[in-house]
Amino acid sequence: MIAERSGRIVNLDVTIICERPRIGPHVAAMCANIAEICRISTRRVAIKATTSEQLGFTGREEGIVAMASASIELPRMD
Repeated sequence: MIAERSGRIVNLDVTIICERPRIGPHVAAMCANIAEICRISTRRVAIKATTSEQLGFTGREEGIVAMASASIELPRMD
């Protein structure tokens, strides 16, 4: 949809919430894959991880939560 409007992704910010697995060893590969899919530089992709301090379904290791936001730039439509 962004490309259809001649826009571009400025950056992506991803947060993963889980107790396990540890995300740190996989961040570089995840950044590379996301950047390739989105056709942007890996410098424009930020991935971080946190835990829920053993609270809720993520704390019980029943699932993983991922939240992402994207900054996009679209040309002015005058």
